[in-house]
Amino acid sequence: MAQRWIMHIDMDAFFASVEQMDDPSLRGKPVAVGGSHRGVVSAASYEARRFGVRSALPMSTALRLCPHLIVVPGRMRRYAEISHRIMDALREFSPLVEPASVDEAYLDATGLERLFGPVENMGMAVKARVLDVTGGLTCSVGAAPVKFLAKIASDVNKPNGLFILYPEDVAEFLRTLPVGRIPGVGKRSLDALEQLGVRFAGDVLRYSREFWERRFGKGGVHLHERASGVDPREVEPYSEPKSESAENTFAEDTADRAVLRRWLLAQAERVGASLRRQRLAGRTITLKVKYADFRSISRSHSLPEPTASTETIFDEACRLLDALTLADRVRLIGVGVSNFGPAHHGPRQLTLPLEMPGRVKGGKGAGKDGPVGPVGPVGPVGIDGGTAGRAAGRDAGAKGANGARRMGTSAEHDEQDGPDAPNAPGGSNVSGGPHRPVERNTPAAAIPAASIPPPDENRRKKLDAALDALRDRHGREAVVRGRLFGFDSRKK
Repeated sequence: MAQRWIMHIDMDAFFASVEQMDDPSLRGKPVAVGGSHRGVVSAASYEARRFGVRSALPMSTALRLCPHLIVVPGRMRRYAEISHRIMDALREFSPLVEPASVDEAYLDATGLERLFGPVENMGMAVKARVLDVTGGLTCSVGAAPVKFLAKIASDVNKPNGLFILYPEDVAEFLRTLPVGRIPGVGKRSLDALEQLGVRFAGDVLRYSREFWERRFGKGGVHLHERASGVDPREVEPYSEPKSESAENTFAEDTADRAVLRRWLLAQAERVGASLRRQRLAGRTITLKVKYADFRSISRSHSLPEPTASTETIFDEACRLLDALTLADRVRLIGVGVSNFGPAHHGPRQLTLPLEMPGRVKGGKGAGKDGPVGPVGPVGPVGIDGGTAGRAAGRDAGAKGANGARRMGTSAEHDEQDGPDAPNAPGGSNVSGGPHRPVERNTPAAAIPAASIPPPDENRRKKLDAALDALRDRHGREAVVRGRLFGFDSRKK
């Protein structure tokens, strides 16, 4: 039976390296990718890391550590473009490639020696191919018999390194491996393990599997397996997405609910459009709020049916916001959709030729639900007027750390904020009168009733389809969905 080999390919300081490659004036200089001083570092060049700058570090702290740090905004489209090239290149070696993030992937190299020679040769070939397709970006490769060890191995000789962990060396490697390097072992776990005198993975094996199960349940069993070099997970070329979200850090903390709603609309548009592109729909809408003191909360509500409608996502996020009493000024807000189900239910009538996607029945200047055109703002319920819509968009862009058109790609890869850098979404409030917290998965009856008619999902789907078609044809910035935010427009 062929020796099992899993490779982990990890790009070196990916975002920062892309910026240095595209702008030669940045090469050899400390560079951080991120938002304003209010945000966090998304990536740091190796020149910046010498000063202690690292990802997830607050940008203000990074600038104190390295006053001459060059901060550049992230360009997720560019990173995604190069990421696709990398993944396609890896599939030239094996059909079993599992993207783990935009800049890392697993590759099952089992049995490929006849094609590419020993695993060391294949590792070098992978590195050379990635360098070629990216135009000069380096990666680090680790190869091991199991998945988690391959990931650890790719970090051993960074940057631009290659490390092979042979089966006969696994036990010794684990004996001296700091237990915190095992995926899933966090700060709290480290404190508990320290009390047991467990500092290295080898120390875990001083206690039986049953001991760890009694002490920490399934997490204890997982720890014992990893310390023994056991990881049954396969390389999975595709896994269903679990959620889609967007979040933004403000340039200044705010308690202005109109500002929060403007951001929720922009984020709902991003999330909804992404879901529709993937033909996904979700039942659970989640709102995230991070306060000025970095405390983070989230509130969720599950709908009867899955949705990918921008307006439905926005309305539910606003209801969660309405039900929340703000404990402090807000530095970050976000919205997400999860609990995916079929995007369409029941029989569907095919679109008639007269109702082409991107066209509105009645032609140019048709009723209130139609788009104005390639450059006009479009209201979720009706046209709010060109000046008002554009002003709302400018206001949102000016007040945020990132413009409304640059929000990242998803919760996992949007800008994270604060030292804890959590990923889940959260919420805040708009209506007068008493405010009541909404617990996670709160039933619809528990949410304060709003004076709005029942949502017309079919109408919303048609509007979304029209706007998506216009953006596909004219670009993402061609159409802006606007609302008047000087009053509660949902109570009309």
